[in-house]
Amino acid sequence: MNYVHAFKVLGTMFLAVGLFACKPAATEKGKAEGKVLAEVNGTVITTKDFKDEVDRLPPYLKPMAQSAEGKKELLDSMVVREVILEQARKDGVDKSKEVADRLEDLRKRLIVETYLKKKVEQEAQITDAELKKYYDENKEKFKTGEQVKASHILVKTEKEAQDILDQLKKGADFGELAKKHSTDSTASKGGDLGWFSRGAMVPEFDKAVFSLKEGEQSGVVKTQFGYHIIKVTGKRPAGIRTFDEVKEQIKGTLLPSKQQEVFLKMKEDLKKNAKISIKEEVLQSFDPTVDGSQDATPAEKK
Repeated sequence: MNYVHAFKVLGTMFLAVGLFACKPAATEKGKAEGKVLAEVNGTVITTKDFKDEVDRLPPYLKPMAQSAEGKKELLDSMVVREVILEQARKDGVDKSKEVADRLEDLRKRLIVETYLKKKVEQEAQITDAELKKYYDENKEKFKTGEQVKASHILVKTEKEAQDILDQLKKGADFGELAKKHSTDSTASKGGDLGWFSRGAMVPEFDKAVFSLKEGEQSGVVKTQFGYHIIKVTGKRPAGIRTFDEVKEQIKGTLLPSKQQEVFLKMKEDLKKNAKISIKEEVLQSFDPTVDGSQDATPAEKK
């Protein structure tokens, strides 16, 4: 794979995504938050601006922005955007009718979105009684085999794994060593893998982790991904999970339908209290691919 080409493509994607972002990519001098990463004709781009930019990226792009080349491409896209923005202002584009119309449309959409989010979140409350009722009626859904909760440290070489194991035997903190050395995506969480059942991991890992008792730590375990040191932090026997264990899971299952129910009721209530007149004959004859203003009467155009 041509990595130079890949990162150029990545930079183009960052720029395309960024051009449609709602927030500015940079800050005026004197109002900056964070350390300065770049300066474009007096406008600074800070670490805070950069983090905000990463937060707005689609999930599939975020991991790419964490590599050295990815960060470089993202910063370059922010610089290019500032240069384009400055030139567009010089050309008066920011004062054009097209921009004003788009901003007004965006303002309306944002107001509606904010209102709906607030109202739905306020009214779509699920009581403990509803959660318990669902649990009692669907206990079979919460039946699981034996599960463990574990953390691990993954490194590339056996020597590195053995060195870390020696540190652990001397009393070093497992989570801190995971954050410092592990190459797995769980490193930032101290290597925490959460709860999982038999068969969820590759065979070598699975065999090792389920042979340990709660609180025990493995030796060096080799898999196709590298060399692991595993620590079991919790064990659950096979059976039906308790209500407290699955309460949040049930809430996540019920909440979307509850929110939809609240939204539909609110929509109907608002329509009932509004004076609405639908011109069906106009709607049926209207072609949205043609400029509608051409068919308007002089009174309608006003």
